[in-house]
Amino acid sequence: MGRMENSNMSVKEALRQLHEVSPDAPFLALGQTIFWDEPMKAGIALASKRQGYSRRFVAGVHDTDYFAKLPSGKKQTGKFKAFTHNDTTTKGLWSAAGEFSTLFGSETVVSKESLVHAGLKIEKLRKARPDLLDEATEAWGWRGIVSLDDSPPVSAELPLKPVFQELRSTFDWALENALASLTGDSKAQAEELADELRTKLCDALEADPNPTLSSFYKRLLPEFYNFAAGIEVDLDVATTTELLRFNRLTVHLPRFQLLDAFLNPQTKSLAAEGYDQSIHGSGLYDLKRFGTGAIPFDLVVPGKGRGTIRLGNRGLVVMTRQPLFASLKKPVESVAELAEIIERKFGADCTLVGKAVTLIGMLAREFVFVFHEGASSYVKHSRKLHQELAASGLSLPMNPILRVRYQAWDGLQVACSWLHLPEPFQRPFGTEELCAPSFAARWKAVGEEQTKLLGKLGDLKRQIDLIRFLEGEVGGSWSCLAREYEGLHSELEKLKKDVDELAAKRHALYAKIKALKAKRVELEIAKGDHFRTHIFEKSADSAESDRRVGFEKQIESVISEIEVARRQVKDLMRQQRELAQAPDVLKVHDRRRSIEMEAELKRLRLIRDAVISSKGLQNANLRPSAWWFPLVCPDGLWFRETVDAAQCYLEPLV
Repeated sequence: MGRMENSNMSVKEALRQLHEVSPDAPFLALGQTIFWDEPMKAGIALASKRQGYSRRFVAGVHDTDYFAKLPSGKKQTGKFKAFTHNDTTTKGLWSAAGEFSTLFGSETVVSKESLVHAGLKIEKLRKARPDLLDEATEAWGWRGIVSLDDSPPVSAELPLKPVFQELRSTFDWALENALASLTGDSKAQAEELADELRTKLCDALEADPNPTLSSFYKRLLPEFYNFAAGIEVDLDVATTTELLRFNRLTVHLPRFQLLDAFLNPQTKSLAAEGYDQSIHGSGLYDLKRFGTGAIPFDLVVPGKGRGTIRLGNRGLVVMTRQPLFASLKKPVESVAELAEIIERKFGADCTLVGKAVTLIGMLAREFVFVFHEGASSYVKHSRKLHQELAASGLSLPMNPILRVRYQAWDGLQVACSWLHLPEPFQRPFGTEELCAPSFAARWKAVGEEQTKLLGKLGDLKRQIDLIRFLEGEVGGSWSCLAREYEGLHSELEKLKKDVDELAAKRHALYAKIKALKAKRVELEIAKGDHFRTHIFEKSADSAESDRRVGFEKQIESVISEIEVARRQVKDLMRQQRELAQAPDVLKVHDRRRSIEMEAELKRLRLIRDAVISSKGLQNANLRPSAWWFPLVCPDGLWFRETVDAAQCYLEPLV
């Protein structure tokens, strides 16, 4: 990741340095939902004002993406539904405009890979309990709403009322679980604040007779910023449909200069090549995958949807679900020409939005993005694109990104609240309740311990080793179970010894039968040779006749021995089978398997708790839901401490 010097700066120092390199560019905080981490950026807006800067702060709703839907092939009834995210039935789930995480929660799936690395006998469990992995791999404390329609609209045009009930009930789920994690005197005030949030949702719904999801979020944005910060935050509110409105009146804005590089005949080949180079190896589509003449920009046409723009010599195509067309008198060579064609054909309210990699560069021409640590995996590709363009002589000035790295859990040291830990955290922390400062002091050590535990579990290959580990580390009934398992193991070892003795006798008989068969073959050959030499077409004397009879008797004797040996093998197999399938022995096997299953289930629980309490807690630490802060610490100290202690860096795009 590219950074400017002094990468680990305080908020104050980062704002000072930002003022030197981009003194006038407004902040832009762009998110698809209000319910997650975006309103935390109120702290940056307030800090900038406190230090005397007049930089505008724009809080935006990114409403030009299609509303999320279930991965293909998974059909459900209804219109909208909240789902958990796991590594089985909802693997590949994506939800951004309607995602919620309750206190301590994050979208951290406990992957099947992590289960296997920690030694879990995953196929054994899957056979015994086919649905177990659905819950076991589920991201704790997270839910995302998706459309159950095969063709959901872009968020900007999604009517609010069909999705509102699911939004409200899922937010209620998040609120109630957060309240359940609080105890003591502050819980009553937290409940009042939760009701205040619920009221804000209902008020925003009633304020507009025909709200869309986008207008609903836009109305609530300042409310959630103010709620998180505890004071009114000076900000402007916008949407990407407004910021990137594309017509003859807006085409002059610097945000569309990147687009011009893909239209100008002198630069478009270099720009297209630079784009393909920037995403090489990323899994993103290069331009030819979108069709002939495609550019890395989409057009959102009101009432028609969003689609990639493809340009030909005589026509323009917008690859919406039902493609849209516009004829051209000549090839498009500038943004002004494209704006005129689009406005004439589709109206003045279209939005031209860059694909993930180009969108950042469009808006970074005029704004300073505020990104939390871990946000937007596309930045590295955007940077590579602009470096490729600069190397080709197409350099565009870009404002840097302001990255903010929180240590939210450390900030709890200033809070007075008492926490009732959710179940996955109780064993790792060794308690059900603790004060907020204790959580702040212990969460990192707990995460390190749980990471080490995952390694230890992965080293336990034999069942007996796992059970002995559980006896030593978990205790309780595992001491009794370990002793019982050892006893069962001894019984089965004795049985194995008896079975092995029978098997050894059987294998000895197999060797005897093999030798007898070989002896019979030798006798048959000798008998044949004797017949051809002394009897066939000859007058054999009595001695030779006696020799022939002797061969026959020897062969009959060998055959008899083989039959006796075979009967002995069958008898030994019967004894072995009866020994192995005796009711008492089967009970021992069943009991041992039951204990082994209990051990694997316990290992699974330990793995799940360890991942949630280490990786999950760390992810929640970097990108906490902003509404957590007033509920846990109504006096605002936790929010202010988290913002004041944040580490920042400026991330260049060129």
